[in-house]
Amino acid sequence: MKALPIRWPAGLVLLAGIAAAQGSDLAARLRALEERLAAQRHALNDFGGLIRYGSEDAELGPPKPGEDRVVFLGDEVTGLWGQGAAKFFPGKAYVNRGIARQTSAQMLVRFRQDVVALKPKVVVIEAGMNDLLVASEGVTAENFLSMMDIARANGIRVVLASVTPVCDCYTKQTGLRPQGKIISLNGWIKDFAATSGAVYLNYYSALADGRNFKKELTNDGLLPNDAGYGAMAPLAEKAVAEALGK
Repeated sequence: MKALPIRWPAGLVLLAGIAAAQGSDLAARLRALEERLAAQRHALNDFGGLIRYGSEDAELGPPKPGEDRVVFLGDEVTGLWGQGAAKFFPGKAYVNRGIARQTSAQMLVRFRQDVVALKPKVVVIEAGMNDLLVASEGVTAENFLSMMDIARANGIRVVLASVTPVCDCYTKQTGLRPQGKIISLNGWIKDFAATSGAVYLNYYSALADGRNFKKELTNDGLLPNDAGYGAMAPLAEKAVAEALGK
């Protein structure tokens, strides 16, 4: 007699599917936690991230005669620029010194190594996105003031970039970085730029639709994609030109 195929109850099949999905989700969450823990361990050993660009800074050497070197200091928004199809200002004497997950406090620690020692004419400071996770606006302001003081003391002109927008287009982003706080911090950065003689670089306006990151300019609701960097590039060029003209 031919054996009949086993027919599993639909409920069991559904539960098995849910369990598999939950297992996959749990594995992803564990990987994310492990990456976060590794980053925290690294931060304890090298809070400012001085190791990241130390050897590259030493190899770069001084600017060539007549060269308008520009250093872009920032977090992952800056650090990932050039990793995809959107190249990081090819043919320009622009130096990328972005480090993922960094706060303004960490950038202040490495400001002399990754900015002053490279002898740029202009520094573009993009900071604040990660401060929203750990610092008050007052603490962030103190770090901006200190970086500005160091730049001025060394004859470096300053461009202050806005914090970029976020959206819940793909995953929940506004819980950690409330949109109202981003707008408030950007208001402070803009006012500080005006009173200190720095140039304000408004990435936010090019990337936002209302308060939300334009979905076509991001792949995760937090960071620009290639199209996003394409929208940012001419604004950065204009701000640098303005700073060089001051």
